[in-house]
Amino acid sequence: MSDNEPLILGIETSCDETGVGIVRGQTLLADAIASSVEEHARFGGVVPEVASRAHLEAMVPTIRRACETAGIKPTDVDAIAVTSGPGLAGALLVGVAAAKGLALSLEKPLYGVNHLAAHVAVDTLEHGDIPKGAIAMLVSGGHSSLLAVEDITVGVEPMGSTIDDAAGEAFDKVARVLGLPFPGGPYVDKAARDGGDALYVRFPRGLTSQKDLERHRFDFSFSGLKTAVARWVEAKRRDGEEVPINHVAAAFQEAVCDVLTRKAIDACKDRGYEHLLIGGGVAANSRLRAMAEERCAAAGIAVRVPRPGLCTDNGAMVAALGSELVRAGKEPSPLGLPADSSMPITTVLNS
Repeated sequence: MSDNEPLILGIETSCDETGVGIVRGQTLLADAIASSVEEHARFGGVVPEVASRAHLEAMVPTIRRACETAGIKPTDVDAIAVTSGPGLAGALLVGVAAAKGLALSLEKPLYGVNHLAAHVAVDTLEHGDIPKGAIAMLVSGGHSSLLAVEDITVGVEPMGSTIDDAAGEAFDKVARVLGLPFPGGPYVDKAARDGGDALYVRFPRGLTSQKDLERHRFDFSFSGLKTAVARWVEAKRRDGEEVPINHVAAAFQEAVCDVLTRKAIDACKDRGYEHLLIGGGVAANSRLRAMAEERCAAAGIAVRVPRPGLCTDNGAMVAALGSELVRAGKEPSPLGLPADSSMPITTVLNS
C-alpha cells in the first residue's frame, strides 16, 4: 500500500445495511456496518420506512467508527463515494444526503456509484485488478445477473438477469415455508450442511430446457422452483408426514446453485473469457462457492469470490469502486447527484 494511492470513504444504504468503508487504493482499512435486519425479521422482510429511519440513526456513529478503525480523520480522505442506486428510494436518499453533506463540508469530490458494479469492484480488495475480460455473476435478494466486464470504470454489458424472483428472494421465501428465520440464505445453507441430502428430491431447474435456452440462455427464473418447494412441503404436511427440513433445504439449494453455475460457465465460454467473478449476498453460500470452484476448475476457468463478509452489502465495496474510478481519472458526480432507485447496471458512475 502506498500513501500516493487515493483514500476513499464509501457509504452504502441501498437496503437494510448502513455500511461505511475506507479504502486506500486496493487496500481495505475499515469496513463498519450497522444492520437493521433484526428490526425487519418480525415482518419477514425489509420494511422501507424502518430501513430509512435506521440509516438516519446509524449514519454518523458508523462513519465515526470507520474513521477510528482506519486511524484517519474525515479531512484526510481524497473523495467520498456513495451508492446512488439501485435500491430502496428512501434508504438511498439517506446515504446520498449524508455523502453530499460530507463532500460539501470537506470540499472533497463526490462519486455516486452503482450498487451492482460495486459488488463487482469489491473483489479488487482481495484479488487485485479485475482481469480485462471477465464474467461477473451477481446474486442477491434483489438481483440475479450475468454481466460481461471489460473495464469496471467504463461500464458493464448485461448478458442476462432474473425474469421473476431473484435467487436471494427465493431463499427467503423457501426459508419461510420451512419455518426458518429471516433472512433465509444463511439458515437454508446451515440446514443443508447439517445432514441434508441434496439428492433426496429433485426440484426443477428454471429456464434450462432447450426451448427456454433459445430465448433465455443467460436469464434466470426461480419463481417456479420456489413454488415447487412450497407445494412439496404442503403435500407432506397435508398427509401428516414430517417435513425433512435439512433434505429439502439441501435439494432446493442444489437446484439454485446448479442453474447459477451452469449459466455462468456458459457465459464465460460464449465470450471466451477465462475468469468468473461472483458477488452479492448469495455468493456467501457455501454450496455455491464449492460448486463454482469445482465446475470452473473442470472448465479451465478461474473463479474469484470475495470472502463472505464482503459479499453482502457493505461500504467497502462502494469505496472500492470509488477508488477504481478515482485511479482511472474519472470526473466526479455533481453535488446535485440524485438517488436513483432504478439506476441501470450500464451506468457505473452517476454523472
